[in-house]
Amino acid sequence: MDISETLQTLYTATVEQDDGTYQITVPEREIATGTLAEDETYRVALISTAASDVDDTETIGPIQPTDHEDQQQDFEGPPVEEGDRREVEIENLGDQGDGIAKVERGYVVIVPETNIGDRVTVEMQQVRENVAFADVVDDTPHGEV
Repeated sequence: MDISETLQTLYTATVEQDDGTYQITVPEREIATGTLAEDETYRVALISTAASDVDDTETIGPIQPTDHEDQQQDFEGPPVEEGDRREVEIENLGDQGDGIAKVERGYVVIVPETNIGDRVTVEMQQVRENVAFADVVDDTPHGEV
């Protein structure tokens, strides 16, 4: 699956019914980290959680504010580089079962062979504008012996 360079966030949510409408709840951390803002309009791409429903050539389209498309960010580029090491906590699992963590500015890091709640040290292998792919280099949390 190709991931668009304009992807702002990636998380798992359930579509819920409420008085004749259907809603997807945005995790509080998305607002707290500044990844998303209240009262903004976003484009949303939905991907089935059933792995058999996902075409490997599928592209996740742009997810960005539509009200302020010309607004400049205070930063340029990803907050990590290839070869960087970071301690991360796996917050979600992607459709293929890979762990999803976040670093500065809500930047998404995808880490294979991890589970929700794992705290691991990873090394960035491939860095894109909106997402990095990393491998675990140490799975012993800091402070443990």
